[in-house]
Amino acid sequence: MSMKWETPQQMKDLLNDLVKIPSITGSEQEVRFGHEVYGMLQELPYFREFPEQLKLHATNDNRNILSALVKKEGCRDTVILLSHFDVVAIEDYGAWKDLAFNPDELTASFYTESRQFPEEIQKDLKSGEWLFGRGTMDMKCGLALHMSLLEKAAAGHFNGNVLLLTVCDEEANSVGMRTAIPIVNELTKQYKLNYRLCINSEPMFSSYPGDENKYIYSGSLGKLLPGFYCMGKETHVGEPFEGLNSNYLTSMITCDMELNTDFCENVDGERTPPPTNLLQKDLKKEYSVQIPDRSVTLFNLYLIKKSLSQVQNELMGIAEKAARKIEKKVTKQREIFSYQQSKGMDIQVLSFESLLEYAEEKLGQEKINELFAWVLSNPNRGDDREQTISLIDTLALYCKELAPMIVPFIAPPFYPPVNSSEDTKEWIPELIQYARKTHNLDLKHQNFFPGLCDLSYVTASPIQDIQEITSNMPLWNKGYYIPMDILAEMHIPVINIGPYGKDAHKMTERLHLHYAFKYTKEMLEWMVTKVFES
Repeated sequence: MSMKWETPQQMKDLLNDLVKIPSITGSEQEVRFGHEVYGMLQELPYFREFPEQLKLHATNDNRNILSALVKKEGCRDTVILLSHFDVVAIEDYGAWKDLAFNPDELTASFYTESRQFPEEIQKDLKSGEWLFGRGTMDMKCGLALHMSLLEKAAAGHFNGNVLLLTVCDEEANSVGMRTAIPIVNELTKQYKLNYRLCINSEPMFSSYPGDENKYIYSGSLGKLLPGFYCMGKETHVGEPFEGLNSNYLTSMITCDMELNTDFCENVDGERTPPPTNLLQKDLKKEYSVQIPDRSVTLFNLYLIKKSLSQVQNELMGIAEKAARKIEKKVTKQREIFSYQQSKGMDIQVLSFESLLEYAEEKLGQEKINELFAWVLSNPNRGDDREQTISLIDTLALYCKELAPMIVPFIAPPFYPPVNSSEDTKEWIPELIQYARKTHNLDLKHQNFFPGLCDLSYVTASPIQDIQEITSNMPLWNKGYYIPMDILAEMHIPVINIGPYGKDAHKMTERLHLHYAFKYTKEMLEWMVTKVFES
């Protein structure tokens, strides 16, 4: 049987076809993409014979994920091939925006204008070994590689079952993978599958500027999105000491949180990046000479082993530190301004859980339910972050007697950390040896994929105190949910074997073609074969 996704040129053609569908997260083309891949796989003779094993599954927001199972008769052992098909937006391409999803034309155009780019990019363009374009490396190459493996499985090349799972929305909220958790669990029961390994093929990330090492990963970092809601006291700009500007509160918190290495974890020599700010704004709807009295700030925070209780305590500590600094400074500035002793200021720090308990006691549960329903039914409610902020703001406005106050909270998404180094310890050294012997590659093994990925929702997480998240995440079970009960029962080893590329989420995103369609392709085939032999 002739294979249509086998040679490097065939693989490049497939990748071009996938990239040309501009499946930006949240777009109509993201919805279309699943149907297009369904149509491609539907042409394989195997799925003509077993059409029920190729399915599109709808998410709650009318997007889709795709599962394609090649089942070997009488066999339970199964390898999952996991990928996502959404990509980030293309505003950064500027004058090349119209070519962002046409890799060949974009690469040619960049080559013509190569003098506009830094020396490293000029070198890559001149080599002819790189393909530029949105999604080429992150991560439609991974999906193309998996489709090639699935085709081989359908042709009987592997002594086991192969389940391809490709999902929407990885770049934002992982709606696709969170939807897929119960589907994977159901397929287990329906086809009596025994999942031996889940292989993701996200592109590898450099560990430092100029890093040319090639990596494989046996896990993925976790991530929290902690926030601080700040309510000051409103006043006219002509009487600033009569109130407290909430932007002052968020600014002080940002100064203490941004790049704070106290939050970094170091496990076996792998260190998490420090927190960095992702959003900071006040909640005034219009311009006026009233100072902003409510503001919010959000941070990216990576996790490996740290307990959520410890993280919550550290966030409360940051808020307390900022509050005390501002109390001291405002008191001093008042005295300088008025030349007399000033009455001290008291800024409260309370968790979202504590604010909710206070509001429930004051307003009653029925009123709280009514307020939450009103916020969540607002047609202009925004994304998960905006809904979270609105829920807190609504409660706080009914409890203004607590102001000024700082309320640490957690917003979606939450990525649990996972690590399968122990479960894959027999395979990884052999894969490294195979790569060295066959391709003269010196692969480096890391425990955690640093870029965040959907592997976080494949297997059980070491984090036990999940209650610290759910009790301080306003949107938990109100639009955002992870089926942690199912995850707790799933013990699927994970590994990431992906292509080599550069500049993910930049206009110069590019893929090294030979590494992808020769080295990575053969390493993936070796890995699947090895799993079924062991």
